[in-house]
Amino acid sequence: MKTVSLTSVLATPQAHEWQPVTTEGSFDASSQILLRNRYSEGVYGFELLTRFTNTTGQTFWVDCGWVKAGESATTQPELPTLPTGQVKIVGRLRLDSSLPRGSFFAIPSNKSDGLVSKANAQSGSTTETFYIDLLRGSDSALTPEVPAQLPELSDGPHMAYALQWVFFGGLVVYGRFLIRRDVLSSKEL
Repeated sequence: MKTVSLTSVLATPQAHEWQPVTTEGSFDASSQILLRNRYSEGVYGFELLTRFTNTTGQTFWVDCGWVKAGESATTQPELPTLPTGQVKIVGRLRLDSSLPRGSFFAIPSNKSDGLVSKANAQSGSTTETFYIDLLRGSDSALTPEVPAQLPELSDGPHMAYALQWVFFGGLVVYGRFLIRRDVLSSKEL
């Protein structure tokens, strides 16, 4: 996908999720959040979110990538040093509501539980309803060692699941047949 200006897609951000965007502004290194339970190549760590304000005054979170956890639970991980002042960043536009919701899914249907909402609740701030997965920036320190990964798209195990449900359906039919046979044979007695 072609990289476009963030301001050019903000009218309809839902139609531009995953779109590479560019914007200019500054990071607020005093407002960072570490999201737990993130792994990279089997190693435990965190996703580092940092608040960013662009030149048009919009404030949003930037996923600055994965950082390795400290040696123990009480040791803070080593965070990358973000540049101060105005920088230009390139990243993927992401929506707070991008994951499926509802009682069928692991994520509850409550709209206030997305990534941006959690980050705002933890920091006590208000930001836009989107965030950006940082890919690179005008300063080489902005390129994450382990950037946020794209989701893996595959056919998955759908055939196995389909056969499993056909088998379960067959068991239901066979069970109904056995019940009916027992009911009919008990009426004959």
